[in-house]
Amino acid sequence: MTTGPDGALLVVGDVITDVVARHRVPLAPGTDTASSIRTLPGGAGANVACWAAHWGGAEVRLLGRVGADAVAWHERQLAACGVRPRLVVDPEAPTGTVICVVDTEAAAERTFLTDSGASLRLDPDDWSESLLDGVVRLHLSGYLLFSEPSRALVAAALASARARGVPVSLDPASSGFLKTLGVDRFLALVEGVDVLLPSRDEACLLTGLSDAADAAAKLSRHVPLVVAKQGADGALVAQSGAVSARVPAVPVTPQDTTGAGDAFTGAFLAALLTGAAPEEAAREGCRAGALAVQRVGGRPPAAD
Repeated sequence: MTTGPDGALLVVGDVITDVVARHRVPLAPGTDTASSIRTLPGGAGANVACWAAHWGGAEVRLLGRVGADAVAWHERQLAACGVRPRLVVDPEAPTGTVICVVDTEAAAERTFLTDSGASLRLDPDDWSESLLDGVVRLHLSGYLLFSEPSRALVAAALASARARGVPVSLDPASSGFLKTLGVDRFLALVEGVDVLLPSRDEACLLTGLSDAADAAAKLSRHVPLVVAKQGADGALVAQSGAVSARVPAVPVTPQDTTGAGDAFTGAFLAALLTGAAPEEAAREGCRAGALAVQRVGGRPPAAD
C-alpha cells in the first residue's frame, strides 16, 4: 500500500469474526449437513477498509470496537491487508460474530446469523476530533445506526466531518435491520452524508419503489451521490434526482458472495481518493466485487 498525496480514508465500523459454512446440498433440518467451515476476519466496516487499502493509492485507517478475546488477531489481520487499525477493547462484550451460511449452488447466496457483540458498542467517547487529522474522506458502516451508542457516535463523527469539510459516505448495510430501524428514521440519521452506497434491496426499501434505477434516482434527491450496488447486474450511479451512469458487472462464477458489496465500496472509495469520477470509481467497484465473489470470506488477499 502506498500513501496518496492528498490524505487518508478513515473507516468507522464493525470488526467481526466470521464463521463461514459452505454447504453443497440442501440443509437437512434435524440432522447433519456436510459443510466446509472456516473462521475468518470480517465485518462490513473492516472489509471496506481492507479492500480500499488493497486497491491502493491512499492510507486507510479503521476505528472499531472488539472484545479482549480477539483484539490481537484482528489487529494482525487488518495490518496484513495494509490497514492502520485503531481498535477499542470493550471491557464487557466479546467480539461480534457472524455465522455465514453459504449455499455453494447457483449464485452462492448467503444467510447471516449475527451477534454484533462489541462492534455496536462504539460510542461518542471512542470518537476524537483528532481522528480526522490528515483524513480527506470518512466512511461510516450503516451497522453503526442499529444501536443507540453507535448512533450517537455517528452524529459526533458527522458533526466533526462537516466542521472540517470532510466528505462522508455511508453504506446502509442491512435491509433486515433497516426495516426494524424504519426508513424515515434512517433518512434523518444520514442527513449530511455526501455519498450513499445501498444494495438494490436497500435502495428499494428506502424509497418504497420496486425498480432499482427509480429508487437510486429518488434517493439522490436526499443524498448528493447515490451508487446502488446490484450484484451481477452491476451498479447504478445517480445524482440530482436522475441516474447518470449504468455500470456493468464483471462476469464471473461466484464461490461466496460474502463481502462483495464491501469490496465494491472499498474500491469505489479508493478510486475517488485518486481523483476518479463516480462512474469510473463504480467500474473499479465492480472489478473488486468480481474478485471478492471468487474468494471465500469478505477480505482481499493479504498485502505482500
